[in-house]
Formats: sequence, C-alpha cells, structure tokens
Amino acid sequence: MAIHRRRLLSLAGCVLGLPAIARRAWAQAYPARPVRMIVGFPPGGGADTVARIVGASLSERLGQQVIIENRPGAGSNIASQAVVNSPPDGYTLLYYGASAIVNKILFPSLPFDLEQDIAPVSGLVDFPMVMVMHPSVPATTVADIIAHSKANSGKISMASFGTGTASHLAGELFKMMAGVEMVHVPYRGGAPMITDLIGGQVHVAFDVMVTSLPHIRTGALRALGVAGAKRFYLLPNVPSIGETVPGYEAGTWAGVGAPRGTPADIIARLNHEVNAGLTDPIVKARLADVGTAPMIVTPEQFGAYVASESVKWSKVVKLAGIKPD
Repeated sequence: MAIHRRRLLSLAGCVLGLPAIARRAWAQAYPARPVRMIVGFPPGGGADTVARIVGASLSERLGQQVIIENRPGAGSNIASQAVVNSPPDGYTLLYYGASAIVNKILFPSLPFDLEQDIAPVSGLVDFPMVMVMHPSVPATTVADIIAHSKANSGKISMASFGTGTASHLAGELFKMMAGVEMVHVPYRGGAPMITDLIGGQVHVAFDVMVTSLPHIRTGALRALGVAGAKRFYLLPNVPSIGETVPGYEAGTWAGVGAPRGTPADIIARLNHEVNAGLTDPIVKARLADVGTAPMIVTPEQFGAYVASESVKWSKVVKLAGIKPD
C-alpha cells in the first residue's frame, strides 16, 4: 500500500513538473521563426533609425530575422494595440517610448492600458533632444527666440512628431517655463516634421538628435539649445536650454515590450540579447553616431523607469491642457 502511494506521488510530481519543463523547452527553442518589432512612427525618423540598428544586431544574436514593421498613427496607439492584441509568444515586440505611455492620459477611452498590457523587456536608448529652427527666423540663441516669440505672440509655429509625443511635450514644457506662446503643428512622425522645417513651412521644433544632427551640420537647420541638463558632446558649442531657462530639461527614450503573459524565460532571453548587442562596440558606435546612448537595464528596472516617466509627463500633459487632435 505504501509502495503504491509512493508511486502515485512520484507520478503526480512528474505531471506537475511538465508545464515548467515545457516552458523551458519552449524558451530554448525560441525563436523558431522571424520576430516582428512594431514601431509606431514612419520610416526615416529617429525611432525607425534606432529600431533598425538594434533590429539588425538582434537578428544576428537570435539567429532569426527581426522584421521592423512601421505602423504610424494616433500617437503610436495603432502600433501599441497591434502588439497588445498579439499572442504572448515572443514573436511580436513593441518599440515604444514616452509618447506611448502618455497616451493613456490623452486617450482615456483606449481599449488597452500600456503599462498593464505590455510587459517590459528591455531599454534601448536615451534620445537627447535639441531645439532647432529654420535659418530664416531671426534668432540665434534661446534668449532670442523667447524675445521673438513674445514680440510675435501666436505667430511662431512649433512643430512636433504628433500630439502628446515627446517632441510635443518638450515644446509645451518650454512654452510654460519660458512664458511664450507658439502655435503647435503636429505631424505623423519626425521625418515629415523635419522635411517641413527645412522647407520653412514651420519655424521651430524640438527634435531628437538622430534626425536633426545631419541637418544642423549642413546648416539646413539652426540649433538653439540642447534639451538635456548639460551640453551634448556632438554639439559642444550649443548651450543647453537650461542655461537660459533655469531648470528646463527634456528628453526621451526607447525600449522594447511584449504582450503581457509572454513567458518569463523568453523575456529574459530577449533582454540578454538586446543588452549584449548594446554593449557591442560596433553597435555602440553606430548609436553614438546618430546621437543616442544605450540604455542597459533589466526588465524590472525598465518597468520601474516606464512607471516614473508616466507620472512625470502626465503632469506636463495636465498642466499644459494638451488634448488629442
């Protein structure tokens, strides 16, 4: 009788262990096919540039192609919902940043909650930002554009990647702290915004270094100030905005998420491979060339950072009275 009971307990233990064994086997076999990384902005902008650099590195490390899929629109909500609705199997990832997490304030009726429905996988980069303008505007410093805006209240246009995006929030924070009025002109991403800024259709913008730096170097755009706490090493002669507007600081970042419920082993594998790629000298050099810095964190650290950024920028949205278009 005792022997029979021991056999039953042994069999039960084997059965209970099967799910864990199956999960480990699943993670070890992952990925068995290409992985999609969905980006909520059009090709050619800062998000797309970084996604393709990281995606190429991740493809090599995973042994499967990482396909960058651009789904712009609705302040990146279209991309977020596509990933939220995908199977939690590690084959559909979300490239996202500050713009995506602010959307729950801008769009209270969204059918998903990014922080609840997307599991943090890994950080990618910090995006330093810069205030740029068309050379025809009679201003060469931050103090100049403040004075010019006050003398022409409501006549200076301020472009952004889209309503509620990091670009928009950086601009609204500047307007509040500098006490100026500018007319917000939202675009569907950084690439079309920069095209119109270079063409003179809009006056000023807050952009990531990735897309503006080449045009600053050619003189097509004028850099007035960097948005970080200190000067940026690739633009040593450009002061920080905070040197004129004390306390001003803005920037953005990017990371990777997966549908909630994605196995922890797969998230750990992805985090490991992304971080390993970010420390690779070739990848680091490519990211540095476009004006970004690697963000190497654990999934837990990235999740905590996302939560803190959500609180910070939600305050700006409310204070500025930003509403969706």
